[in-house]
Amino acid sequence: MSVKISLTLPDGTIKEFDREITPLEVAQGIGARLAQASIAAKLNGKLIDIRSMISESGAFEIVTMKSPESPEVYRHSLAHIMAEAVLKMFPDAQFGIGPIIDNGFYYDFLLSRSLTPEDLKTIETEMNQIISRKEKFDYKLLDRNEALEMFKKLNQPFKLELINDLPDQKLSVYSQGAFVDLCRGPHLPDSGFAKHFKLLNIAGAYWRGDEKRPMLQRIYAAAFATKEELDAHLNMLEEAKKRDHRKLGRELDLFSIHEEVGPGLVFWHPRGARIRHIIESFWKEQHYRNGYELLNTPHIGRSWLWETSGHLDCYRDIMYSPMKIDEFDYYIKPMNCPFHIMIYKNQIRSYRDLPLRWAELGTVYRYEKSGVLHGLMRVRGFTQDDAHIICTPDQIENEILEALRFSLKLWRAFGFEKIEAYLATRPEKAVGELSRWEQAIASLKRAVDKEGIPCKIDEGGGAFYGPKIDLKVKDAIGREWQMTTIQFDFNLSERFDMNFIGVDGQKHRPYMVHRALLGSLERFFGVLLEHHSGSMPLWLSPVQLSVLPILEKHVEYSRKIEQYFRQNGVRTTIDDKNDKINTKIRNAQLMKVPFMLVIGDNEVESGKITVRMRNGENLTMIDAEAFFKDQEWKKETI
Repeated sequence: MSVKISLTLPDGTIKEFDREITPLEVAQGIGARLAQASIAAKLNGKLIDIRSMISESGAFEIVTMKSPESPEVYRHSLAHIMAEAVLKMFPDAQFGIGPIIDNGFYYDFLLSRSLTPEDLKTIETEMNQIISRKEKFDYKLLDRNEALEMFKKLNQPFKLELINDLPDQKLSVYSQGAFVDLCRGPHLPDSGFAKHFKLLNIAGAYWRGDEKRPMLQRIYAAAFATKEELDAHLNMLEEAKKRDHRKLGRELDLFSIHEEVGPGLVFWHPRGARIRHIIESFWKEQHYRNGYELLNTPHIGRSWLWETSGHLDCYRDIMYSPMKIDEFDYYIKPMNCPFHIMIYKNQIRSYRDLPLRWAELGTVYRYEKSGVLHGLMRVRGFTQDDAHIICTPDQIENEILEALRFSLKLWRAFGFEKIEAYLATRPEKAVGELSRWEQAIASLKRAVDKEGIPCKIDEGGGAFYGPKIDLKVKDAIGREWQMTTIQFDFNLSERFDMNFIGVDGQKHRPYMVHRALLGSLERFFGVLLEHHSGSMPLWLSPVQLSVLPILEKHVEYSRKIEQYFRQNGVRTTIDDKNDKINTKIRNAQLMKVPFMLVIGDNEVESGKITVRMRNGENLTMIDAEAFFKDQEWKKETI
């Protein structure tokens, strides 16, 4: 039976074929140079192997190393190349999974001994030899039983488990050199295409994330299409090490975490607590200015609350075990929203009462596995920058726009300018009327468009209870952090039977929006610390000015200067210890104090001050009052 295949190229050209054909053959028909550069193809939006058989018509595109899709192909191929190198070093190795990740890939292994940093160098050397040999990636499609038999002979129990979990009756495997892997692909034509990589570090990872399963060794790697991209990424990683908030937290005496007390629980030291107080005070002031009211709610609630909200059904794994109080089960709160709803239901609400904008810096507790805890970024107890907007359907669009504008202003106030939006739409399984979803998505999209910020659509990526906007900010070294969320919720208003009395005197269901601008204060603090490399802007610095008398005879005048700035609201210290002035300056620089006032004979005699800035610049013999008035010691508004 003859086969008719019609492929539409990106420029609109249509290629007709009367038989099944491979992407490589299509590329060869277009041109020799394209065929030589081909690493994979796209058919109807799906990546396929360059050697696979095309049996259906559709939109077709050749993928090269310059294509946006190429990282998925070459990073996955490099994971297999690394696995082959590990197999040579450990012939009895058992292989877990090796997916791609942002900027690279990883692979999990069960090995006979622990890997060392020196082992990574050996594995890298072997990988480069594999690349130089230009080993072909061979593709086969096997019946389920054939695949099971193959990996049973290879003594790969993890692969057998994966096969048994797959519904497919036909499974693809790829091999190169001595290595064979269960894989959908696609992969590079040969190993010679993948050249620019670096093995980064080793970590432990439980098989399938289950603490009761074997602990595997995970090798992380970076991989890029060009040497320039790889070098830039490695330089960024080096800079990130210097900016690591855990390192800065120790050096600047901001916070600590004590394993003997409990992992993932943060202790705020005086300097860190001072910065946090400044952030919280600014946050509260700006919320009042933007029409919000602030709430405070309990830390625990009876099980009824969490059963009604659905948290016990959906989030039990992250909630801590209940405590018995008066024969009732109480849970420590993982979220604030049910408490805000209870305040709403405390009285009958009219359309005249809406919108309600209620915000809370509410401390919540969630169970995170020990392996994912990471400084301030992943903790078990944190304070959520939380708010809920409850409004009528005709108010929703303006409320979303104002929430987005507020968020953008807040981020810019903290020094973040590069911000991108991600709009997540209705998934297949969702609650709430379709018309409400459509209105909500349209409101989110119009708000993003009006603010003119870049936006990507995440089709079907919304939660089952509503669409959302996520804002991602880029820090000073180009890393992207997901922070703000503006999330519709069509679920809780139904579960708690929330109503308002409309113009018609009848009950109506309000719209409810969860809104977190900064996320958690702990994670925000970590991102902020790394963004500024510990050198906080003047208005956020725990100590804004340090007075440094050179000798004992300069202390009296120095104390008068300290008192002047302190009484004017400047966070000021004096270093009157019996140290040399260079030591005092160095100590203040290590603590990243923005301004150091060096006081000696000339300053005392003239009644002036000499200012040494954090960047090393000096202002000599200036008036203290004039200097005070020239600086933005406090951020008043946004």
